[in-house]
Amino acid sequence: MAKAKKPASSPPTAAAPPPPPPGVASPAQASARKRAMPKPHADLDVTTCKLHKADVMHRVHQEKFAADQFNPMAVGNARFSPISDVDGKVIPTIYAATTFDGAAMETVFHDVPFEPGFKPVDKAKLKHQSHSTIQVTSDLLLADLGTVWLRKLGVAKTELIESDKEQYPDTRKWAEAIHAQRKDIQGLSWMSRQDDRSRAVVLFGDRIEAGVLQQTGASRSLLGDPVAHEEILALARSIGVTIVDGT
Repeated sequence: MAKAKKPASSPPTAAAPPPPPPGVASPAQASARKRAMPKPHADLDVTTCKLHKADVMHRVHQEKFAADQFNPMAVGNARFSPISDVDGKVIPTIYAATTFDGAAMETVFHDVPFEPGFKPVDKAKLKHQSHSTIQVTSDLLLADLGTVWLRKLGVAKTELIESDKEQYPDTRKWAEAIHAQRKDIQGLSWMSRQDDRSRAVVLFGDRIEAGVLQQTGASRSLLGDPVAHEEILALARSIGVTIVDGT
């Protein structure tokens, strides 16, 4: 009696690649970030939100600036500043966040890499840096750059909010376009890339009257104030950073 033939075995299937570690872009995300930044079109459909009267925002800023002082300079390379109006005049801006951690992550810890192991940050990075809180004394209308609303604008979060410094000249064009097309908008609001527990804002100084932002309490030096310094050290520990004297 003939023996039954064994069915041919299927070739081995390649295992799916493991997901990237938390905070590390997947290949699809990395590819999206490398795409050319779309240009803002001439009729942006902007969704708005508000900073409400009595809201308190946190700032980490150079001590040479007052807590409520807009930066009027045309130098730097931030996501949404420096920017200019349609006449080429620099728009003064001020950055803030809804929490202390958010403000610190968007400034002194902005460039901390998403990787395990020893991550040193030079103590000098905290020098001449202050933490301040400002209170809004009247409602402010902001463009909401949340993920859902970006679909109407025609730009992805990976492009506008999560892109790297090389793309900042292009992200600033979006801020300028929103400022130019919507004369009523006084700033931008988005979920912080560096701390997604916090929202970040940039406010347009040419559309906010003097006195609308009021400092609450005294500014605190990140090095000289013991409470502020301990808060910075606690945040550093939570993200695996070691503050060192020189790197």
